Amino acid sequence: MRYRALWALAPAVLLAACDLAPAYHPPVVAVPAKFKEAGDWRPAAPRDDYGLWWRSFGDPTLNALEPQVEIANQDLAAARAAYLQARDYVAEAQSALYPHVGSEADFSYNRQSNNRPLRGSGEPDYYGANTVAGEASYEVDLWGRIKDDIAAHKAQAQASLADLAAARLSLQAELARDYLGLRGLDREAKLLRDTVAAYRDALKLTQQRLSGKIGAPIDVARAQVQLENAKARLADIAGPRALYEHAIATLIGRPASNFSIPPTARSAALPVIPHSVPSTLLERRPDIAGAERETAAANESIGIARSAFFPRFTINLLAGEQDTGINLLSLSNSFWSVGPTIYLPLFDAGKRQAQLAAAEAAYLQTVANYRATVLKAIQEVEDDLAVLKSLRLESIDVEASAVSAQRASDLALTAYRDGATSYLDVITAQTAALDAQRTALAVATRRLQTAAALILALGGDWSAEELAGLDRP
Repeated sequence: MRYRALWALAPAVLLAACDLAPAYHPPVVAVPAKFKEAGDWRPAAPRDDYGLWWRSFGDPTLNALEPQVEIANQDLAAARAAYLQARDYVAEAQSALYPHVGSEADFSYNRQSNNRPLRGSGEPDYYGANTVAGEASYEVDLWGRIKDDIAAHKAQAQASLADLAAARLSLQAELARDYLGLRGLDREAKLLRDTVAAYRDALKLTQQRLSGKIGAPIDVARAQVQLENAKARLADIAGPRALYEHAIATLIGRPASNFSIPPTARSAALPVIPHSVPSTLLERRPDIAGAERETAAANESIGIARSAFFPRFTINLLAGEQDTGINLLSLSNSFWSVGPTIYLPLFDAGKRQAQLAAAEAAYLQTVANYRATVLKAIQEVEDDLAVLKSLRLESIDVEASAVSAQRASDLALTAYRDGATSYLDVITAQTAALDAQRTALAVATRRLQTAAALILALGGDWSAEELAGLDRP
């Protein structure tokens, strides 16, 4: 007879597989078949990736800097800690699947009042009350509340892992853009140093012609102005370059005060980027994967809110020893209690209904966020493809312009040396040549930086398979 109550709980345990969360399917987004700005670029297979993608630029210094983001960047360390915290919350939620066991010991020596109400005769004035007990409880997950809570926390942990990947990729791309910008300034600085040397030779030529009384003083003045302007432009590069250097130091977790990158005019290679079709962004972009996992977590939260409308069953066990002294090992001093606790919600003035409505609204919010993230990802790829296409065409024109302008500058200087033209023609040609060369360098740098941005927009070397380690529900 004493076990009849326990047998009565068997059907309840069998019902524990019930789940009130809606059946989950990732939100549907209308994704185009191809990128409009892709042109004749070669599509990649859905699982193609770039490995250590920054190596495609062929720069040894960049290859050495990028891994330091993973090791020492503090923003990435914070994102990693957030993921570890989310993962631990999964373990906390999973603990509800098992009985919780605890123990308690209470020792006291007491005196009761002579005027205590209902005090009986013969009761001692002084007495001990010592108890040692253990207790255990287990909640029967009738409506899948615990299961949904675990699934929600798993999805949140997966979203946090995707956020970590997105932060890593973003910081790597930011480092690449800053480094490529710095090297662009190094190449411009070399151009200006060569220009200063050429203008200094031109100034000497005007001075020699003036000394030989075949030149005019205004030619010397014009050459001097041209030289000083070039020197000022060269000096102006130091500031922006230092800012790039400081930003790189912070990205790799180093104090900007004791970090430097030696200048070099070596140019990085423009990577060949086999782009994906739009639908593969759903697998390659960590921010999209994170948004989808947030949606899954919100879906499970609806099941948790629905379960609040139904009874909760908990099986409790309490056993121990109690005595007025310290004889706590005697069977006569033992006590125990076993049985279920049932909580039945009756009236809460609409609280549970409001919580359910809030959970459903939160799910709709995550669906909208997911779709917005997908649309933004497609836009970013289209933007970078369009800019790269434009820069490719522009680079052809500006490089041709730079070559022609340099040829014109050389011809003008030769004609001036031969007395066939004025130095004003030389100034005009030199200015046009320098402007064209600086423009060509700027376009080349922008192409490299936009290529890095496109790799970021395509998801870099990340894949949604990285989430599988968390037992994706």
